Amino acid sequence: MGVLRDARKAVKIGRDLLANRRARGELSQRLSQLPPLDPGRYKIAVYFADGQVNMYQIRQWYKPLEELARTWPVVVLSRGATAATKLFEESPLPVAYVRTVAALEQTLAEQDIRIVFYVNQNTKNFQMFRYGQRWHVFINHGESDKMYMTTNQFKAYDYSLVAGDAALARLSKVLWDYDFDKRAIKIGRPQADHYSRELPFTPDERTVVLYAPTWEGDRRSAAYGSISSHGVNLVRALLATGSHRVIYRPHPRSGVVDHAYGAANREIIGMIAAANSADPTAQHVHDTGAELGWQLSSADVAIVDISAMVYDRLASGKPLMITQPVDPEAKIDLGGYLSDCEWLPADEAQDIVRHTDRLLSDPDAVGRLAIWVERYFGDVTPGAATARFHAAVQHLMDEWEHYSALHAEDDEQQISASRTPAPTSSGAAGGSSAGATGEDDDDLS
Repeated sequence: MGVLRDARKAVKIGRDLLANRRARGELSQRLSQLPPLDPGRYKIAVYFADGQVNMYQIRQWYKPLEELARTWPVVVLSRGATAATKLFEESPLPVAYVRTVAALEQTLAEQDIRIVFYVNQNTKNFQMFRYGQRWHVFINHGESDKMYMTTNQFKAYDYSLVAGDAALARLSKVLWDYDFDKRAIKIGRPQADHYSRELPFTPDERTVVLYAPTWEGDRRSAAYGSISSHGVNLVRALLATGSHRVIYRPHPRSGVVDHAYGAANREIIGMIAAANSADPTAQHVHDTGAELGWQLSSADVAIVDISAMVYDRLASGKPLMITQPVDPEAKIDLGGYLSDCEWLPADEAQDIVRHTDRLLSDPDAVGRLAIWVERYFGDVTPGAATARFHAAVQHLMDEWEHYSALHAEDDEQQISASRTPAPTSSGAAGGSSAGATGEDDDDLS
């Protein structure tokens, strides 16, 4: 098994290297045709050091950041070629491809970045932390009770934007000597103000069930994925009724670690395609799109794993079930919503129709949801979270002005558009030449 695993890893590395090389070639062409960013225009940056496989982490911020950019222009700093290629294609925000540290420093010199947002805990974030005189702010890529949400890495940032009281309670258990009043700012879930309403199917009398599993995880303590344990059986049962419509939205990393998990994912995709061929009116959906929102708002019932999807759905106030991990080593935080949720054990996955019928007719379940919605997100009135997000940014900008004035007489030691002459641009949108030196941040591990 070890030899086979190593062989698969070698094949994956080879494919990633080829994809990275192709992406660099495409980027070189694209950058040669783009004008440089307007100097001094951007005061907020989103730092993204991942490759294309983790694009979902930044995609969910597109709409909130696009709206924020009307007040404070925002630029995305992309360190990896494959991600940058995608970002140039789809991002509603301007993009700077900064593969090398030299290219990153050049862009910082040409702009007046005062706030840097981070959507994940990529180790390459550390390369950006070296630049002071700006706020480094963790905004994450979702709200959940996974172990990822209680990492001590929160302390690496000047500030963190969190969803609500549940996040503060969760973090307070593990972050010792941390000033939550100053460094953790509650904003709710601004993404919920931008849910898309366009549906890829025609609504009818079918009961719509969203199944949105996470990936298999890279360690047993984070083995929350249900595709191989629950997914095949529950999707098969729903497809067989003729009265349900399945929206299947697997995590984009499904199968990257476990070959069997990936095979189960492909089996589900095949079953959905076969069901649609047999009955085109069924309009089951295998969803791999960048947009997240219509799935959560249109589904009558949602079945999700322990992941951010639990809490994205929670805010809708509609019925949901959580798949119970089969690995006894999987860590489950029972101090929050998961202590009061509707669990779906693997051996009951084939009975999913009975479970969905029960949830749809159980008013007590809806009442419990309302309590947890308030605890996790605060006011979920449309527009309330966006207002809190914008107020948080304004607060950080005011703090920046305050400390900038305090240190106005200090010797200049950092890169700043307002104080340091910008070097000669090396390429459009903060790009770098093919011969530049520095780290390439596409993850090939």
